[in-house]
Amino acid sequence: MTSLLSTISGPEHLKTLDMDQLEQICRDLREKIIATVADTGGHLGASLGVVELTVALHRVYASPTDKLIWDVGHQAYGHKLLTGRYDGFDTLRQQGGVSGFPKRSESEHDMFGVGHASTSISAALGFAKARDIRGEDNRVVAIIGDGALTGGLAYEGLNNAGQIQSDLIVILNDNEMSISPNVGAVAKHLTRITSGRLYNRFESDLWKILGKFPNGSKAQILASRIKEGLKQIVVPAILFEELGFKYFGPIDGHDLPVLISTLESIRRFREPILIHVVTRKGKGYAFAEQERSKYHGVGRFDKDEGVKPSKPGVPTYTKVFSDAILEEAERDPSIVAITAAMPEGTGLDLFRDRYPDRFFDVGIAEGHAVTFAGGLACAGMRPVVALYSTFLQRAYDQLIHDIALQKLPVVFAIDRGGLVGEDGPTHHGVFDLSYLRVVPNLVVMAPKDEQELKHMIHTALCWTEGPVAIRYPRGAGVGVPLTDRPRKLPVGKAETVRTGSRVCLLAIGTAVQIASDAADRMADEGLDPTVVNMRFLKPLDEAMLERVFSSYELVLTLEENAVIGGLYGAVSEWAVGQPDLGVPIRPIGVPDRFMQHASRRDQLEEIGLFTSGILDVVNAELSRSDTRKESSASG
Repeated sequence: MTSLLSTISGPEHLKTLDMDQLEQICRDLREKIIATVADTGGHLGASLGVVELTVALHRVYASPTDKLIWDVGHQAYGHKLLTGRYDGFDTLRQQGGVSGFPKRSESEHDMFGVGHASTSISAALGFAKARDIRGEDNRVVAIIGDGALTGGLAYEGLNNAGQIQSDLIVILNDNEMSISPNVGAVAKHLTRITSGRLYNRFESDLWKILGKFPNGSKAQILASRIKEGLKQIVVPAILFEELGFKYFGPIDGHDLPVLISTLESIRRFREPILIHVVTRKGKGYAFAEQERSKYHGVGRFDKDEGVKPSKPGVPTYTKVFSDAILEEAERDPSIVAITAAMPEGTGLDLFRDRYPDRFFDVGIAEGHAVTFAGGLACAGMRPVVALYSTFLQRAYDQLIHDIALQKLPVVFAIDRGGLVGEDGPTHHGVFDLSYLRVVPNLVVMAPKDEQELKHMIHTALCWTEGPVAIRYPRGAGVGVPLTDRPRKLPVGKAETVRTGSRVCLLAIGTAVQIASDAADRMADEGLDPTVVNMRFLKPLDEAMLERVFSSYELVLTLEENAVIGGLYGAVSEWAVGQPDLGVPIRPIGVPDRFMQHASRRDQLEEIGLFTSGILDVVNAELSRSDTRKESSASG
């Protein structure tokens, strides 16, 4: 049976439907999103929670003339389905298919490319001011989740928008989590109100009066409940109105008629407006409603049975880090752990449960996380900051100014280093080796396997001369047994994995295993290369490089990182300062472009970081070298 949703070629068609048909569209959207994400993986809970809101927005506003700007993009699957991408939606997050995030090159309805949180208000204000300058008359709407309001950029946007007083609508999607813990300013305003003398005298007098009535204790309990309920309504209004916004809400985000009527009724206003919408993350899919964190982002699963626990196998690097930091913390009570809204994603949830007084989730506030760690380090603690590589980018200034400049012993555990597959260009961690290498006083290392990760964590926590960054990938390790006790590695020293002749493969991190596999294949074909695990990008093992460049005809650098500035950059810069080397250096890594979403395997093949790709480069270079030798000999 054809769904009503499949007949919607664009959002303008929603304006022709009655309320019953719009409710059917909502049901169809949930069914399509669940079925597709079960097949492809993706961000499920957030998109299910805003189905009614998405339909209401596209019913009332006229995209792309009116600008709908989604924060992060986790919520935007319904938006994609209503804006001409229904037929291709089965390709979600697949190579050449629909992106998992709003993407300007994909659709005229995707106004602003996103993937990181807290950007929507600032971007929307830019659209609004451009409209004003041109004298146009469209509406601009930013849709932001309550979690994203923990990010400082959101408040910078709110503050500027309230100051400018441009016509802008912000929709706060509060998915049934108290706004107070997520919005620091709310607590501040609440304290100011409730600590005032007039408020407290009134509260005290009322409490005494109610206690004198028959059944006075019940009256006091009722009054307390009313008071707490009023706080939830009044306090957000005070906060946002003091920032210069007209506040509406909270509104039931699953009541489609109310959403539509509210959006239509505010059309008359031409000033900053904030609409507070309360939704339930995972709405319409029982598994996702019951375990909202688990169903935020998922891999493939059976939609009838939900996500099942994975079978024990090779542990992920995240799990190895989690276990290792627990072991270290048991030995050293000064170790504290910090993350930015990612305790499960970084593996720090176990640390949180065991050492709650030494664990800090600061929300989506990476810059604060890093400077906070600096303060802890100055006070004698040993902070470990666990962030995804792509999100550490947001704290680069703090890393340089607040940590490295002061040589503070902060450890950065950088998860999701390298290519991350289907999440695509907003989430690849392929720039970290490049941007970290240029920072003075910072030690930078990457493990070849999960055992070496344990050693590196121990090494980093033993290092007291400055900060240390350990960069490791997403997913399972290579399968080495975790039997060795963690030991301190010699800082700045590489490791020869295998010794051969003619060709040397200098590799770091995940590329070491790839290089070893390629070397095995080359040995079968009569060529036996040397493989070096560089381990440390900074400090660089210059003694090792001197031996390599005096012993081999060809050197390849292999890295799951941007070629510009990474291992290739470091080795090339060193080589420039060495006279008469005469040895060609060839890089294999991420080229100077953003890698699009695909499987990680496809991405590695695209950049040549796989056995056949490495073999092709080596054979081509040696063939050229042999030709030059023959030409020189005959001449």
